[in-house]
Parts: sequence; C-alpha cells; structure tokens
Amino acid sequence: MAKAYWIAFYHSISNPEAMARYAELARPAVESGGGRFIARGMPSKVYEAGLEQRVVMIEFDSVEQAVAAHDSPAYKEALEAMGDAAVRDMRIVETI
Repeated sequence: MAKAYWIAFYHSISNPEAMARYAELARPAVESGGGRFIARGMPSKVYEAGLEQRVVMIEFDSVEQAVAAHDSPAYKEALEAMGDAAVRDMRIVETI
C-alpha cells in the first residue's frame, strides 16, 4: 500500500492565538489518526514560483488514513478552534 502525505501551505495567519489553540488540538488528532509529522515551518529555500510560506507535511500509511484523520471529530474540533485565523491550502498526495 502506498503512503500518503498531507501537505498544508499557510498563505497568511491573522490570529496567532487561535492558531496556537488549533495546534494544541490538531497534533493529537492527527497523531491518533496515524499521522507522523515530517516537516513544519518556513522553507529553508524556495525556487521557481515558490513562496515564503509556512508548510506542514504529515506522513500517513495510506490516503484513506489521511482522509479519515482529516474528517475525524477530533480534527474538526481543531478546525473550529482555528476558524478564519489562517488562509491555507491543503493537499493529500499518494506516493508513487
């Protein structure tokens, strides 16, 4: 079975306090869903059309596991805590 990566790009963060609360809830929700944090933070270097934005990458054993973690009640609670504190886009990508 192919692994999957949940990758989030943060275009902007307008409420750091709400993001801190989100992080407190999101980490255990993701980890209990089988996610393993691989990278978090600002890029070390960007190329081509790359942007200086916060990036979070989480490894899962499958796409199904990543989707289930995202759609779990615990992660939904984290999303509610975040509210509109950030503009981000997220992708779940299966490995080849």
